Amino acid sequence: MPRALWSGSLSFGLVNVPVELHSAVRDRQLHFHQLHDETLTPIELRRYCSKEDVEVAFEDVAHGYELGKGREVVLTDDELAAAAPRRTRTIDIEQFAELADVDPVLFDHPYVLLPAGNSDGPLRAYQLLHGVMGDSGKVAIGRFVLRTKEYLAAIRAEGPVLALSTMLFHDEVRPGSIAGAPSGRAHRPTRKQLDGALALIDSLARDFDPSRYHDRHRERLRRIIRRKQEGEEIERPKRSRAPAATPDLMAALEASIADVKQSG
Repeated sequence: MPRALWSGSLSFGLVNVPVELHSAVRDRQLHFHQLHDETLTPIELRRYCSKEDVEVAFEDVAHGYELGKGREVVLTDDELAAAAPRRTRTIDIEQFAELADVDPVLFDHPYVLLPAGNSDGPLRAYQLLHGVMGDSGKVAIGRFVLRTKEYLAAIRAEGPVLALSTMLFHDEVRPGSIAGAPSGRAHRPTRKQLDGALALIDSLARDFDPSRYHDRHRERLRRIIRRKQEGEEIERPKRSRAPAATPDLMAALEASIADVKQSG
């Protein structure tokens, strides 16, 4: 198990459960160095003052907040530190809720909470909390500070461990009206169209198995790297056009259902 990102206590009421925070995901993306295409020399990123044309040391960088119309407020590191959250070693549970009541769009990054230490006390407290949350099916909502930022978090029993997901705050999510959600009776589907769409969904329904899905972009990129290593010339693919809107929705639904049935 990699080194813990954070350690402290999961706290609610007078109960404190020592835990360690570990990331539940790993970075599988392919990373590239930025090089000058003529000399293949690594590119360095530096901070320059556009007025004096001199390099600026990191400790000499101030922070400007734009107010609009060319005006801004400049804050120093000490002034920014005045707004920083108080660093604590606890995940403070503020409430328990039904998981179905929490919109999945609020979930951000997944982590795992493991018991801290191997002594009987922490392990027993962890198992007790895990068992209670598993039996109740509820999710705990709390706050904690990781590095320099305070996060909202949801904790739930997931298999043999407690899973933690950092959450977005409600005002970080765009309302449907801002995102351009359609409205009005003119766009409402007919009963026949709804039944056809439900039939298509049912024909495609099966138990979810995440191992069926792979990062196809990463796989293609690996193949291109291998071909390039072998001296093969790589051509840019032609850009495909977006498919046109379906002219006859019912005919498309019926054809889709027939195709799924035929392919099994």
